[in-house]
Amino acid sequence: MLRNGDDPDIPPVATGSHIDAIPYSGKYDGVVGVLGAIEAVNALRRSGFKPKRSLEVILFTSEEPTRFGISCLGSRLLAGSEPLADALKGSVDGQNVSFFYAARSAGYAHDQDNLSSVFLKKGSYSAFLELHIEQGPLLEEEGTSIGIVTAIAAPASIKVDFEGNGGHAGAVLMPYRNDAGLAAAELALAVEKHVLESGSIDTVGTVGILDLHPGAINSIPSKAHIEIDTRDIDEKRRNSVIEKIHHSAITIAKTRKVKLSEFRIVNQDPPALSDESIIKAMEDASEELNLTRKLMISRAYHDSLFMARVSPMGMIFIPCYKGLSFILPFVVSLDLFLLQC
Repeated sequence: MLRNGDDPDIPPVATGSHIDAIPYSGKYDGVVGVLGAIEAVNALRRSGFKPKRSLEVILFTSEEPTRFGISCLGSRLLAGSEPLADALKGSVDGQNVSFFYAARSAGYAHDQDNLSSVFLKKGSYSAFLELHIEQGPLLEEEGTSIGIVTAIAAPASIKVDFEGNGGHAGAVLMPYRNDAGLAAAELALAVEKHVLESGSIDTVGTVGILDLHPGAINSIPSKAHIEIDTRDIDEKRRNSVIEKIHHSAITIAKTRKVKLSEFRIVNQDPPALSDESIIKAMEDASEELNLTRKLMISRAYHDSLFMARVSPMGMIFIPCYKGLSFILPFVVSLDLFLLQC
């Protein structure tokens, strides 16, 4: 969606978000940023306002990593990720459907396999602004109207595989076991330990996937697959946690006499800072609208993390019921924020 400005020769202002969501996340995860952007542009059009800069609404695809295991797939590509463009040529989902087949089925990619055609040059936009639910309880609990995001934490994803020896749960005695499942369980606890030892509340780690093979109650797991998410606003501190997790995986494999067949860092992204001028514009607009505000750090990553590589970036958080996206009690007037940008 495009709203033409008076001067087509200067970079436009872009706004938008994503429409996919994690399982059972509710209706408003990213879609409020898309619908809010469309309504903001329409409100400006209805008012008769003609902006100097053109306004563009962007709808991102595959912000969540639930299908192809890669977060913010659309915005990463727009930001010019050549390693991702190469990796997607061989990527398949859990049903062995290739990325390009899925993209073409959804109306994208058409007949071309050259994903670099969507890369944006730095400075393509004068500003990018994303409206999103907080995904946390603070704004609602404090009765604050909006959160102004100052920084987005640095996320990293890790995939780990252990291989041991299977066997009957009753026949193989404990001293003779090489249990891949227990190796994975021990590593999950090590993740928690290393995160807590960082000394910062901003360091977090999550083991969201743990798959055992063959997956029978009376069978010793011969294979275990574990996926780890760790993030921090401090990239160096987060990377230190990753190194400790890797060292623990090696030590656990050696101690339990199983094979560490894979330890792969899927992504290891740097944090992003919101642009000072956009933060100031959001503060001025909230003042004009009589909205209470709170400066916040986003510990969840968003498409804005990668759009910051293309243009100055800012994010607006709005309250959500108990930190979930099932009920949206407050809608912000995004059109005025766009005017300030």
